[in-house]
Amino acid sequence: MNIETAGSGTFIIILIMAVVTLATRWGGVFVMSFVPINYRVQQFINAMSGSVLVAVLTPLAVSGDNGARLALLSTALVMLWLKKPLPAIAAGIVVAALVRAM
Repeated sequence: MNIETAGSGTFIIILIMAVVTLATRWGGVFVMSFVPINYRVQQFINAMSGSVLVAVLTPLAVSGDNGARLALLSTALVMLWLKKPLPAIAAGIVVAALVRAM
């Protein structure tokens, strides 16, 4: 199936993507309304955010350049040291910019 991107094709693609996004978000809320939130479910939900973060960052650490690796390392170290995400993210951005500028 091909949708022409000239004319109204782009608008149709954006509309389809918006509908799919809304369906998955609302569908998740609908399904979770039937799941009792006990301690095990709460632990599972809390663990999911960390596993998604690891899944996103691992390819960057493996196949990224030295700037990306040093940014990840500095972000992790600042996060362990300060236990605050905003300074850790800022440190990672600064380190990546400095390494890539050199």
